[in-house]
Amino acid sequence: MKTAQSQQKGYADNRRKELEFGVSNHVSVKVTPMKGDMRFGKKNKLSPRVIGPFEIIEKIGILAYRVTLPLMLAGVQNVFHISMMRKYMSNPSHVLNHEPLQLDPNMSLEERPIQILDMHETRL
Repeated sequence: MKTAQSQQKGYADNRRKELEFGVSNHVSVKVTPMKGDMRFGKKNKLSPRVIGPFEIIEKIGILAYRVTLPLMLAGVQNVFHISMMRKYMSNPSHVLNHEPLQLDPNMSLEERPIQILDMHETRL
């Protein structure tokens, strides 16, 4: 058992990246949504994705950081382990088109496609 643990530890240590972030750095966070949970924009269960960038506001211990989250993620804990964080590489071409939301009086939103990117026809 000790030999197997030693081999696994050596395997993990060789692939581990030494990361450390400072306060006010920007990071992306790897999340895995639960079934029926639309907070991260995916409908599929257990489909991991990276969201962000978020600013680090506090270092908690050696391996945990507190980040600022937008209001739409208010129900999510804002403390993340370093293994869930990725360094955010700023890119000038990373510009998101933001259009104001048109909400119905009952506070619902109808999703409509903005642009069709690809189309093909299948004949049977």
